[in-house]
Amino acid sequence: MMNTNPDPHAMWAKMKKNSDGLVPAITQDYENNQVLMMAYMNEEAFCLTCETGYMHYYSRSRDSLWKKGETSGHFQKVIEAYIDCDKDTLLYKIDQTGAACHTGNRTCFYTELNNWDLSHNEEE
Repeated sequence: MMNTNPDPHAMWAKMKKNSDGLVPAITQDYENNQVLMMAYMNEEAFCLTCETGYMHYYSRSRDSLWKKGETSGHFQKVIEAYIDCDKDTLLYKIDQTGAACHTGNRTCFYTELNNWDLSHNEEE
């Protein structure tokens, strides 16, 4: 019989991490498959996501753990979770409350490369 709830720490130990010990996590809307955002997870963020069913990330700029939606109210409830064939990237299908992007956009991927205005310095 297959274990349907593997230990998050055991799963983390088998993942390939980047040079900072982090794993990229992509979130996708579970209803329409729209890619919403990409952020990094450390072991604590991964385990909290597994345990609570809500997305947690590791902020490289703040050097801290964060629960998506904790300050904005834009929570991400996990519906399904996958790991890629190389075991180095996670994909979460989520139920997104509000905007996924800190700019207020539904997705962080709202700029088409062909329409990217390089003369405008955007630090949002």
